[in-house]
Amino acid sequence: MWLGFWRSRNRLSLDELRYLTDQLFRIQVVNEVSKDFVIEALRSIAELITYGDQHDSAFFEFFMEKQVMGEFVRILKISRPVSVSLQLLQTLSIMIQNLKSEHAIYYMFSNEHINYLITYSFNFNNEELLSYYISFLRAISGKLNKNTISLLVKTQDDDVVSFPLYTEAIRFAFHEENMVRTAIRALSLNVYHVGDESVNRFVASPPQSKYFSTLVKYFRKQCLELSELVSDALKSGLEPASTILAAIDELEDTLYYFSDITSAGIPDVGRLLTDKFLKHLVFPLLLPSLKTQPAYEVKIGSVTSLYLICCILHIVKIKDLANSIAAGLFFPPEVFIANSGNKANGFSSVHELTDESEPPDNERLGSENDSLKAHLVDCSSGTQVHEEAAIKANVSIDSPVALRETLLSYIRDGNNVQVLGSLSVLAMLLQTKELDESMLDALGILPQRKKQKKLLLESLVGEGSGEEQLFSSESILMKDGLSGERDAYLQRIKDQYCVSTSSTIKGASPRCPRFQVLDALVALFCRSDIPGETLWDGGWLLRQLLPHGEAEFSSHHLVLLKESYRSCTRGLLQETRGLWPDMVLTIIINEWKKCKRAIEASSPRKEPKSILLSQWKFHEEVAPSESSIPAGERMCEVIKVFVILHQLQLFSLGRPLPEQPSINPQGDHPENSRAKTSGLDVSVPKPGTELKVVDALPCRIAFERGKERHFRFLAVSAGISGWLILAEELPLKQNYGIIRVAAPLAGSNPRIDDKHPKWLHLRIRPSSIPSLDPTKTSDGKVKSRPMVDGRWTLAFRDEESCKTALSMIVEETDLQSNEVEKRLKPLLDLENALGFSDILQHETSS
Repeated sequence: MWLGFWRSRNRLSLDELRYLTDQLFRIQVVNEVSKDFVIEALRSIAELITYGDQHDSAFFEFFMEKQVMGEFVRILKISRPVSVSLQLLQTLSIMIQNLKSEHAIYYMFSNEHINYLITYSFNFNNEELLSYYISFLRAISGKLNKNTISLLVKTQDDDVVSFPLYTEAIRFAFHEENMVRTAIRALSLNVYHVGDESVNRFVASPPQSKYFSTLVKYFRKQCLELSELVSDALKSGLEPASTILAAIDELEDTLYYFSDITSAGIPDVGRLLTDKFLKHLVFPLLLPSLKTQPAYEVKIGSVTSLYLICCILHIVKIKDLANSIAAGLFFPPEVFIANSGNKANGFSSVHELTDESEPPDNERLGSENDSLKAHLVDCSSGTQVHEEAAIKANVSIDSPVALRETLLSYIRDGNNVQVLGSLSVLAMLLQTKELDESMLDALGILPQRKKQKKLLLESLVGEGSGEEQLFSSESILMKDGLSGERDAYLQRIKDQYCVSTSSTIKGASPRCPRFQVLDALVALFCRSDIPGETLWDGGWLLRQLLPHGEAEFSSHHLVLLKESYRSCTRGLLQETRGLWPDMVLTIIINEWKKCKRAIEASSPRKEPKSILLSQWKFHEEVAPSESSIPAGERMCEVIKVFVILHQLQLFSLGRPLPEQPSINPQGDHPENSRAKTSGLDVSVPKPGTELKVVDALPCRIAFERGKERHFRFLAVSAGISGWLILAEELPLKQNYGIIRVAAPLAGSNPRIDDKHPKWLHLRIRPSSIPSLDPTKTSDGKVKSRPMVDGRWTLAFRDEESCKTALSMIVEETDLQSNEVEKRLKPLLDLENALGFSDILQHETSS
């Protein structure tokens, strides 16, 4: 029999298929002796059926006539070697994936053979077998539609009672191997997106619905692990390891899976996911972690919580989930902590909390918003917990500090990461289309144009309050502080999570939430400890809220912004006398464009994970304090802050932002300048360039130990550029030389040696700031080029020559700085009332 298998035959023929199936029918047991033939026969049958599907229907007709699917099942039952099971699964996967005929797929899925193979007790301890099995399941799911799915389910009274493909697959949904998890997710999405109502009811009903609860708990576990990784990395002072970046990617992949599930449009699943998200993650973990207190044993950091909330809002598009998260911000964290009552979730019950004291910021915030009051409810009896117990636990009943106010306090007083996270949460809420406008209005972040549109619609349909507000002197007021939509979500939290709320307005203006946000943003722009790019994010949010400028700022806001701008302008003028004046204009022009794009963009420019990664931005290794590199980085920050404050000034005055900052063009060089005298007509002198050395001073310098060289030294400034030049005299051309070395003039910090008055020490800084000229590493990360300052020690003929060289450097440096200030003047002269001309004159004279 075995010799016959190897005889010469047309490999892609119906005769070959007949021969192979006939030989399989004769197999009574598959052992080590016969396994090779069986494996080769199975592989060949898959090839022949695939070929026949595309070229000759007689192949598959023979396959059906001989009931080869049943023969496959028989072969599996009598096989001992695992290699046969592997080949059988691969054969079926190949056939299912490559068959184009619907008739062929219908046959493959009928007669319960596929379901038998799905539920067969394979030895999944064999990783290779598991991999082939998962591929087999995924291949089946790829052929699902409303017609084929009915062949794989069992029904009773129009209800699905069994669906082995789905139930067996989700057993491996949380397998340790990422490829397995990915395949199962793809399979489940194929099931959900078929759109079969009976199947949808099946997956959304117990016990299958437990999968979604387990999935949310799995995501919760990912959140806790990420928070632990971040905490450990920050404690060690190391940069975020690849494990953190991988954890972020995997976590976001899970959220995108949630998003894909909800996009299938199964209402019961959407409600189920919302409920599980709120019960297992949002209310017991994320919202309380926004304001961690020493008495609360939380298991997640506040920054990680800010990041996760942004991710959920950004990726998972469920209206009830988004609005419930937003509604939760109107409650103090004590409510969720006290009502979780589950130490396993990382919280203690209200009766076990120890005494704590509220920070001053939160006390101030609590007095600002008394519109919402919360007290705890005993869920079992429906009666209020005694007020004394709440006071003993230090859970404020009369004046809670809502989480919304906590976010605003971070913007006003938090560190950079807290500011960035809070701005990101507010921006994400603003960008979430699923969020009701009444919720945005209550949060104080409803864009003014949307508010006006809302009031206009109300007036057009005859609602008196809308017409009254639209045409009143304070057109942006809302007569009723709370809308029905927001009330509904607050009531839902009350009913489902045992929180009782009472909303009162004690003489508070309905504009209060909006002005609280504006106050926080203006306070942010008055801070000097926040990086410029974070202020850009605040500028984006401000532009979204107030599109029309000065008329929408209070006079107090304008005064604060102007004072902050005045202070920043002084700092910018100091930089023109610093180590990098030649870079000031270039950086201003570049940052102006970036800032304008950032604040005028339709959406925030940063991804949510930037919140987490920003914690390491300022932990990087920096150059020594005496180096020019830190000074250059500080100047870049000063300019970024100046640019955003300048653009906000224009915005507050109702002026459009120009594409370029207002800077004077470069003027002509004076005829008696050293640049003209030396014959240099380029902004960057290159080695090999010829120049006059009439004003140059002879000196000696050793770039290598024991190798002294003779040069002519010259310091020149040309506009905003300035250079220290070492030239070699031309022996055949008197008073001319060739440039051999050129270094930046600015930041040279000339100093005559205390013991050797003929020696002049110079610092030679890089020609550009490293962060402005980054390089990419092999793994794609962007890193600044490692640059350090150099040192020159020039030896002159006598003390007088040394002093002359020093005076030359000081004089040319002053000319360079004066030119920078001259070109900056129209940019700084924004508004005469601010007195920038006086500032400029004062700084120049000093």
